[in-house]
Amino acid sequence: MEAVRRAADRGTQVVAVAILGHKADLAFMALDEDLWNLRLAQRDLVAAGLVAAASYVSLTEVSEYAAGVPEELNQRRLYPQLPPAGKPAWCFYPMSKRRGSEHNWFTLPLEERRELMYEHGASGRNFSGRVLQVVTGSAGVDDFEWGVTLFAARPDDLKDVVYTLRYDRASAVYAEFGPFYTGMVTPVEELVALLDPRAAARALEEAP
Repeated sequence: MEAVRRAADRGTQVVAVAILGHKADLAFMALDEDLWNLRLAQRDLVAAGLVAAASYVSLTEVSEYAAGVPEELNQRRLYPQLPPAGKPAWCFYPMSKRRGSEHNWFTLPLEERRELMYEHGASGRNFSGRVLQVVTGSAGVDDFEWGVTLFAARPDDLKDVVYTLRYDRASAVYAEFGPFYTGMVTPVEELVALLDPRAAARALEEAP
């Protein structure tokens, strides 16, 4: 808890997540304009006894295909306020565009790429209100080219949006995905209790 409190005092936004499955126990999504603040948050979490199972670094950005998008929306993409209220279901995955010998996204003309991304965006807008998507750029920063974080009210919303968008040509032909991490946005105090074996033992004793 102290590591998260210190990060918040420095102005860092921190989203704490209880992870489902064996890949990790918890995740912290941290946002800050100052990279040193992110490094200090990482230091403090390690000092608290956590061992990193994985990490990902990326930057908020406005897409090159976002011509005509209202400036207010661009500002929300650059400076998101997280986590959104009422959307505790969470997942993160990295992705890149394919560079294969048959299908290479980066050899397509700009207008064709723009058309494909417009179709992709239109599919995503069908989930407006159900799912908040945060797309961050990581070309030259981490192993993939983008990081995608989804917040939703229910876990099946996460499944529905990812499944639906994979039928768009931009995904079906040109997308390559990394590992998915899924969990529930959780107050850090509850995360600490979740990791405390004494608290777990008490919960088992009190269970009906």
